[in-house]
Amino acid sequence: MKTVHAYAVKESKGTFEEFEYELDHIGANEVDIDVESCGICHSDISMVDNDWEMSQYPLVPGHEVIGKVSSVGDHVTHLSVGDRVGLGWHAGYCMVCDQCMSGDHNLCNDAQATIGGRHGGFADTVRAQSASVVKIPDSLNAKEAGPLLCGGITVFNPFVQLDLSPTSSVGVIGIGGLGHLALKFANAWGCEVTAFTSESKEEEALEMGAHHTINSRDMDAIKNTDLRFDLVISTINVPLDWNAVLGTLKTHGRLHMVGALTEPMEIGLLPHMLFNQLTLGASPVGPPVIIRRMLDFAARHQIAPVTEHYPMSKVNDAFERLRSGDARYRIILDRD
Repeated sequence: MKTVHAYAVKESKGTFEEFEYELDHIGANEVDIDVESCGICHSDISMVDNDWEMSQYPLVPGHEVIGKVSSVGDHVTHLSVGDRVGLGWHAGYCMVCDQCMSGDHNLCNDAQATIGGRHGGFADTVRAQSASVVKIPDSLNAKEAGPLLCGGITVFNPFVQLDLSPTSSVGVIGIGGLGHLALKFANAWGCEVTAFTSESKEEEALEMGAHHTINSRDMDAIKNTDLRFDLVISTINVPLDWNAVLGTLKTHGRLHMVGALTEPMEIGLLPHMLFNQLTLGASPVGPPVIIRRMLDFAARHQIAPVTEHYPMSKVNDAFERLRSGDARYRIILDRD
């Protein structure tokens, strides 16, 4: 048995308190990670608040984990004690379904969420199935890498799945925790990049890789834009005039949703969808193989999130900062 020291909420929208729990003997295909840092994602807020009606309390959030392997199961061969690794949204997969056998582990119907039915990375130790744990490249700044394991892979995965051309014109809606990383990845991919954002963030968006900006709060500007996109990625979780956005797409263009929008989308078939043969799609995070590619790509191009840091003992202050909407652009908790 191993005692884990963590921070947990014990009810919906509760505050964090110190919390301890016990880990049984490690499984043959599992690893334990000594947590060094853990990013905070809006999904952690959704789980704390039980927005998706799947939370179990006490709840230890945290699914952007960076740390070192402290224990490995008997059947683990690709990881060793002392390896610096990362753990994202999934802590395990069934490994036998068609999705897993095809490399689409993130679509496994029996995938285990790192903070769903188990405790996450706001702790000194987190346990996961070894298949979901990835090594952090030595040339990547591990102190800043945590948000890549959820926010980063969420916006990177569509580039791979859609076989995005480096000559594409890409629009990114919402320049926040997801969107600012989408700008950086799309720019390094070679694309012409446009940020749909507020006036207050236009300068920052240009500094992070956008070549152009459009005021996302000005529907006339969106409707009248003379830019046309192969791909528009939406990272927001609030309604927008989606038909106006569809009007900015080229023939065969795609509007792709990665923000967790919970309200129904009002989409008209005519004129844009039908006559321009447009596509509407969505995707969640990514499988381990694409996470590894993403980390290698980030290391090669020195892509890192813009972060603010708090000691883990100040997790309540960090959550208040994230809820305020003023964070730039991801918050990381560092082990005290």
